[in-house]
Amino acid sequence: MIPLPLALAILAAPLAAPAPPQATPASASAAPRSAELFERDWVLMNWALKHYDRDRDILLEPAEAQAAANAFRAIADANGDGRVTPQEYRAARSFILARN
Repeated sequence: MIPLPLALAILAAPLAAPAPPQATPASASAAPRSAELFERDWVLMNWALKHYDRDRDILLEPAEAQAAANAFRAIADANGDGRVTPQEYRAARSFILARN
């Protein structure tokens, strides 16, 4: 039989461990937004996995998704105004689909 003080110490040990830090808006990454682009469109997801999934684990890590999003923006923003219009998006998607 375990002595009572030892049993209480064992039960209290997990309670004494510090809680992991919670993500806050200041520490949360903007990378999930770039991943959303690829989750919505299978053509872009296949392109991103083919060209930017560096570890070949069939998952886009935040840095990989950000790099792919930057590359897509460079392809899609035809007039260089920093915005991708629906027409530019469709043209870039068609370009990627035809090229890959």
